[in-house]
Amino acid sequence: MENQAEINIELTEEVAQGTYSNLAIIAHSSSEFVVDFVRVMPGVPKAKVQNRIILTPEHAKRLLHALQDNISKYESIHGTIKIDDRHGSMMPMNFGSKRQA
Repeated sequence: MENQAEINIELTEEVAQGTYSNLAIIAHSSSEFVVDFVRVMPGVPKAKVQNRIILTPEHAKRLLHALQDNISKYESIHGTIKIDDRHGSMMPMNFGSKRQA
């Protein structure tokens, strides 16, 4: 295994508070993946993108694998995460190459 340099990662108080999102819209080009995190509120016809993350294809795939690993670990402790498809069908949106998550 290669020796990797240690990276000192700083987490500011503001960022540590986090941002709530209940919709992710994903688009991609040949060189990047764009993930927009949106907060949709019941009864409000307008939603605002809270954060946009831009990833290289390699990092997008690493994120996919990390999420799969963490979801597997979560479900082994807490049980299967159930997805209610009714919520997705309540918001008919067409984003072309984009995908809702």
